[in-house]
Amino acid sequence: MSSLAEALRTSVTTLAELHAYLQERGIDPEAAGLATLAQPAVLPLRIPRYYLDLIDWHDPRDPLRRQVLPLPDEEVVLPDDLRDPIGDDVHSPVPGIVHRYPDRVLFLLTAACAVHCRFCFRREFIGKPARTLRKDQFEGALRYIAEHPQIWEVILSGGDPLVFPDTYLNTVLKRLRSIPHVRILRIHSRTPAIFPARLTIEFAEMARRYAPVYLVVHVNHPREVSPDFVQHVGLVVDHGIPVLSQTVLLRGVNDDVGTLAELFKRLVEARIKPYYLHQLDRAPGTNHFRVPIERGLQLMEGLRGHISGLCLPTYVLDIPGGHGKVPLGPRYVHSKDGRLYEVVNHHGERFIYREPISTTETD
Repeated sequence: MSSLAEALRTSVTTLAELHAYLQERGIDPEAAGLATLAQPAVLPLRIPRYYLDLIDWHDPRDPLRRQVLPLPDEEVVLPDDLRDPIGDDVHSPVPGIVHRYPDRVLFLLTAACAVHCRFCFRREFIGKPARTLRKDQFEGALRYIAEHPQIWEVILSGGDPLVFPDTYLNTVLKRLRSIPHVRILRIHSRTPAIFPARLTIEFAEMARRYAPVYLVVHVNHPREVSPDFVQHVGLVVDHGIPVLSQTVLLRGVNDDVGTLAELFKRLVEARIKPYYLHQLDRAPGTNHFRVPIERGLQLMEGLRGHISGLCLPTYVLDIPGGHGKVPLGPRYVHSKDGRLYEVVNHHGERFIYREPISTTETD
């Protein structure tokens, strides 16, 4: 399989290249429904050929296709959409750092990604070379981390940190590990689902040198958990690097119980712990992907008790404006008084639970 550099070099970045890709495979672009597509105005097209090969081009509603091909709906911007939906800029004390929570920071190394997802909440940032950190900004970000001893965890994000070669990532991890109060390193990446071969033995060995390092992979659909994906993630897990996943709840992609259940089960079978299911952020041009929170709660209720607890992520909302992440979930316990509760199980059956009187209360 080709290297990531080759995969990026040969990625489809224009509609003309996409037409040529389909014609190479004997697929009529017009029959594949590409006539309505237009070159996107905000977030440029970028799709590695590995991911294009996963798409069912005979299905115009294919959920993988929907994630990477621009639709006319992207031009629809609502009055309350937000250019910076989760408040990155508000909480950025120096370029490259987002310090939203006391004990951890995001380290935004790059604006580059292996794929340009059409639902991206950083769509105003992605693909802008000027937003990738310069050397002086990189040093300033490290200096900020070193000067704030409350920072226990650093999360490498962007863009996507795995677009960098291992030599650069090794430098980043080595510099961070030299800061005594930074105890946990985390890498967030969509690349493994888009080009699994990026996860090599060399990467796994390098990450293990700086343990504890956690890898959080972004996966939205069961078909992204391909045999190649499972194989390459396995290399990382076998080297002692814990792998978790995050998923965005997307209309027309994974907004039904069956798809989410299959996705989370496949991830657990691949030794990946589902971590977060994200409510879609309020980025301009993404509303055609939006699933109402009430529907999301119904989906979580439909999953709980019907698949293993190992498979259940936390359903979360990033409060617009940078006010933090909060869990969303159906209520299973309803207080009746100080000691009496009504409890609802996964069948919807209701039971009364009474807390016992403790011995200290009777003394």
